[in-house]
Amino acid sequence: MSLLQRLRPAALAAPESGIVAVINHARGREGLIPLWAGEGDLPTPAFIADAAAQSLRDGETFYTWQRGIPELRQAIAGYIERLYGRSTSADRVFVTGSGMHAIQLVLTALAGEGDEVVFVSPLWPNFAAAAGVCGARAVEVALNWDGAAWQLDLDRLRDAITPRTRAIFVNTPNNPTGWTADAATIQSILGIAREAGVFVVADEIYSRFFYAGARAPSFHDAMTDEDALVFVNSFSKNWAMTGWRVGWIEAPAAFGQLIENLVQYSNSGVATFMQRGAVAAIEQGEAFVASQVARASEARRIFTGALAATNRVSIAPPDGAFYAFFAIDGIDDGMQAALRIADEALVGLAPGAAFAPTTPGYLRACFHRRLDQVEMSAARLVEWIGRQP
Repeated sequence: MSLLQRLRPAALAAPESGIVAVINHARGREGLIPLWAGEGDLPTPAFIADAAAQSLRDGETFYTWQRGIPELRQAIAGYIERLYGRSTSADRVFVTGSGMHAIQLVLTALAGEGDEVVFVSPLWPNFAAAAGVCGARAVEVALNWDGAAWQLDLDRLRDAITPRTRAIFVNTPNNPTGWTADAATIQSILGIAREAGVFVVADEIYSRFFYAGARAPSFHDAMTDEDALVFVNSFSKNWAMTGWRVGWIEAPAAFGQLIENLVQYSNSGVATFMQRGAVAAIEQGEAFVASQVARASEARRIFTGALAATNRVSIAPPDGAFYAFFAIDGIDDGMQAALRIADEALVGLAPGAAFAPTTPGYLRACFHRRLDQVEMSAARLVEWIGRQP
């Protein structure tokens, strides 16, 4: 038996990211416009970086609060109150080392060997993979594409729940489709979870990137204090902090010691100077967030309009997030198409199979970039599509 074979099967089964596979294929290619990763092209604003730098100069480089420094937990609670009009205590907020870390901690608390977690797909692949590493089975409930929009079949969601189900994971607005649950759908999902006695884990990281209002409908709008509801979120998207790896969990205050323990035994807390930057982001960053959303809205119009005009692409402007998820007539293998497009059109895309087995022919583009690059990448794709039989 090799050393590799002696490792945990659940860890060995963790899949390679299809997104990373394409990135590794063409990373550094001269002239390539990278629309493959889920981030914008703006660096973190100076007011955030300066706060972190000042913290370093002040010597805040020691072990820190496992639940997060009090100033940041209070700032996040205040942000939630302002955004959703719902009173929130800092005791419900726990700082994590990224949104992914938040998801891992919540899965660790909820699910293990023999358990199931139901999720709405297509979805960023890390959730299902993380559930598998925990030993749980991730059960997909696929959105339906009706030719104009993505729709969730609530009966299918209800039917996916079994006695082994521990939670329903919902990312809205959704990565990669841009599907955004309306208020009635959110209320229905909560109702299904209440009836079944399972948790809802709400990933609302893209709530500010919503194109029909100031924010997307939220589980905050429908929840009661008794609901088995946990939120995971991150500073990555709103404040251009993807490389910082700072996120948070919002959960009942009674979970506090459990979450503190899980933080202790994973990363032992987020560096204080990074948290100081996060405080600055929340307290000073509203104008920056507004400018980001405005730019993404215009990029959405440019990119989806150009591809739709070919009459060979199944695409619609997403309701939320900053991705175009689309299918090209005659393309059945999105991975091979993504590799070819990177080589032949110098545009980096993510393959649809990375997000769901039901969308192997799809491609995802992150259009949250400079508008001239959005226009150029769309033109290159249109030209490439025109050369296909």
